Amino acid sequence: MASKTAVGIDIGGTGIKGALVDLDKGELLTDRVKVATPQGAEPQDVLDAVKEVFARLEVTDTSVPLGVAFPAIVKNGRTLSAANVSKKWVDFEAEKFFEDGLGRGIHFANDADVAGIAEVRYGAARGKDGLVLLTTLGTGIGSALLYDGVLIPNTELGHLQRAEKKKDAEFYAAYSAMEREELDWKAWAERLQWYYDHLELLFSPDLFIVGGGVSKHADDFLPLLKLRTPIVPAVHRNNAGIIGAAALALG
Repeated sequence: MASKTAVGIDIGGTGIKGALVDLDKGELLTDRVKVATPQGAEPQDVLDAVKEVFARLEVTDTSVPLGVAFPAIVKNGRTLSAANVSKKWVDFEAEKFFEDGLGRGIHFANDADVAGIAEVRYGAARGKDGLVLLTTLGTGIGSALLYDGVLIPNTELGHLQRAEKKKDAEFYAAYSAMEREELDWKAWAERLQWYYDHLELLFSPDLFIVGGGVSKHADDFLPLLKLRTPIVPAVHRNNAGIIGAAALALG
């Protein structure tokens, strides 16, 4: 019996990446294609970049489902926020825009939520009861809240406010802050300590999962955190968005 497959494309603040995914195993079947997110990340420019990724994957079978993940609140196909992309995405019919531009149906969802789906189906959250909180540390901070394996969408916990600084959590503690301010692992971990302490206070989760590209360096910073809640790197690391987008495309 042939494996189930779908294409996943993950749009981020700095890069757009995609691959064909084996949904029986939760593994990439092709090399990952990646292009830079266009400067300013306006809708037409992002669509053109997505078209390039999809074309380079050379998936010509139109019956293969396509899932697209995007860094914004997504409700009923509309993007309702725009933290690291053009403000033109706010209250924008993004799903229809991509479907019209690509000439095919897609499944469209928040990027951190699809990463959570990848981890609950194939990774660190699989079979975990209770409340699992996945955070993606990259250009911003995305979040996925999973209770007994069920996704509670659009949590956007990277935008918790730090009243004393008048900046949100992702400005202070995302991986981009480490790069921007040239912090070492210890200094960055001190910021993450504040962030995860705050999440513990608000949600009392049973497990934290840390995704995003920096999760491949988990041994450099996770042991520096002192939390009551277990915290582990995402199994699928920076491919979780691709795998989750593909998984949701199939249903």
